Amino acid sequence: MENNKISYKDAGVNIEEGYKAVDKIKGMVKDTFIPGVMNNIGSFGAMFKLPEGLKEPILVSGTDGVGTKLDIAFKLEKYDTVGIDCVAMCVNDILCHGAKPLFFLDYVACGKLDASVAEQIVKGVADGCKSSTCALIGGETAEMPGFYDEGKYDMAGFVVGVVDKENVIDGSDICEDDVLIGLSSSGVHSNGFSLVRKLIKDYSEEFNGKSIGEELLTPTRIYVNSILKLMQQFEIKGMAHITGGGFYENIPRMFKGDFMAVVNKESYPLPNIFKHLMDLGVEEDEMYHTFNMGIGFVLCVNKNDKDAVIKTLIELGEKAYEIGYVQRGEGLCLR
Repeated sequence: MENNKISYKDAGVNIEEGYKAVDKIKGMVKDTFIPGVMNNIGSFGAMFKLPEGLKEPILVSGTDGVGTKLDIAFKLEKYDTVGIDCVAMCVNDILCHGAKPLFFLDYVACGKLDASVAEQIVKGVADGCKSSTCALIGGETAEMPGFYDEGKYDMAGFVVGVVDKENVIDGSDICEDDVLIGLSSSGVHSNGFSLVRKLIKDYSEEFNGKSIGEELLTPTRIYVNSILKLMQQFEIKGMAHITGGGFYENIPRMFKGDFMAVVNKESYPLPNIFKHLMDLGVEEDEMYHTFNMGIGFVLCVNKNDKDAVIKTLIELGEKAYEIGYVQRGEGLCLR
């Protein structure tokens, strides 16, 4: 009987393409290295030495993905921004506790690996890491034919940061009459895209001087450097990253006691993309339950500091607004 030899490549996995992808991303990964990185790409584990000078270092970790925003990237064949989203969703989360991101790992899965596409995806991850001054020190690319459709990719990330115990922000110092400061988002960011995709079918239609697909692929804003500098000058009592669940779910997460966030929706300009989504049939209350509505990050500060905080944030390149205040109660009141 003839012995039919079957290779891994026959099963749909091209190891050589994987090697090619690694070669393409090595330089980009190395460009993200910061003091503390202890090994190069290719090791079985990523090693990082904690920074010195911290009395009681607390590690803060987070993980997230890009969600169905990836589907728009597939359709537009534009892959170089979704990696920024992946980093942003993770680093902005741990920033809420005052943590400085140290290192990031990514995971990319697909049905059939294309080294050039993988290179673009990881370029976005590297760009996001450089924007948040953290190192991309590890990752995994998994080719799974028959599990993912050819041409489809999924990705997730994992970040570790550090904060001195005495500087951990956990909402315990928040008081009634503290003020809420909102920082502008760069657009829809990276949540709510299952609803977006149900509403918008033609990504080539013109919107604000470009295609709406390009508008939707605008990467999530990274707030790390601005907030870490701000923390050196002011007491920040609480922070919230506005992701899935919108205003209603995320702003109250900064509270430890029985407090309510009162937010004035007229306190800042609503970006056109959210007006457009409402014009397509989404009720306003549903929008605030789903999207960031133009505010990607929220701070809670002493009312005596509010003007100086806003002025400093603007000097740091952010668009910042006084959007509300804290009172006794529970949840969020939108006015």
